[in-house]
Amino acid sequence: MTDTSVQKIDSANSPKGQLGQKYLASGKTVSMRLWENEEPGEPKEPAAREYETVGYVINGRAELHLEGQVVVLEPGNSWVVPKGASHTYKILESFTAVEATSPPAQVHGRDED
Repeated sequence: MTDTSVQKIDSANSPKGQLGQKYLASGKTVSMRLWENEEPGEPKEPAAREYETVGYVINGRAELHLEGQVVVLEPGNSWVVPKGASHTYKILESFTAVEATSPPAQVHGRDED
């Protein structure tokens, strides 16, 4: 039988990750997280993750540095970071975005950006 249960998540009660991300709804194969009011600063060292990420900018601006490319992200933009791609972000203006990761980023203790 197919699971037809519905889960409602109130972000006011969502756990936060070590880097400030707020974990939202999470299923078996995908999860969402919120980066809220991230402040400008220098990018962290590039990293490659074992999950695919898609995101959507709510407000602010950032640069996505991905495999030698630089893409400016602004409100209304969405992006994809493929599994295993070396990348980092540079926040240019106070930045809020929602990301979805597949498989879920927090599975098996992976609390990463």
